[in-house]
Amino acid sequence: MLSIIWFAMIILSVVCSIITGRMEYLTAAVTDGTDKAIQLIISMAGVMSLWSGIMKIAEKSGVTEGISKLLSPLLKRLMPEYEPESPAMQAVSANITANILGLGNAATPLGIKAMKEMQRTNNLIDTPNRSMIMFVVMNTASIQLIPATIAALRKAVGSAEPYSILPYIWLTSFGALIIGIIAVQIFGTVRGAKNG
Repeated sequence: MLSIIWFAMIILSVVCSIITGRMEYLTAAVTDGTDKAIQLIISMAGVMSLWSGIMKIAEKSGVTEGISKLLSPLLKRLMPEYEPESPAMQAVSANITANILGLGNAATPLGIKAMKEMQRTNNLIDTPNRSMIMFVVMNTASIQLIPATIAALRKAVGSAEPYSILPYIWLTSFGALIIGIIAVQIFGTVRGAKNG
């Protein structure tokens, strides 16, 4: 569906530029946009490589395991289907750690690994359990103490103070996380009552 929308937007842009006689502006915008996209990708690659490497070092050195132990009382209450020492909860903790550091792209493979580990012990193949739903909500609306990806994007496009958005990110991500957790608790209880 999304590819159809993109294709329609491209066709509409070309048709409008022909009708209005501004084809040269469209050509210039396409060329300029691709140049800027490549520059942005190159500048982001360095930051993402750095933080992905740091996360791998943290995992190998046992830091994520320590964070897992620190988070285990909270995660045990939110995801009761899994033991704190299980591979699923280790992967969940690594994902949460990456999200706290604001490493959205580095957190993605960790999130996929966590979901695969959680699915291994899920009795239903095509239906997520409550803990899996809670993980998706927490992963999507995570607290970001250091929004490294957003700061790198802001710096790449010329922001003089890329970290000036910190209070707003803390407020919105914390609010989204709390609302998401409450929603899962409410709807999970309602769903459990209906199924019971």
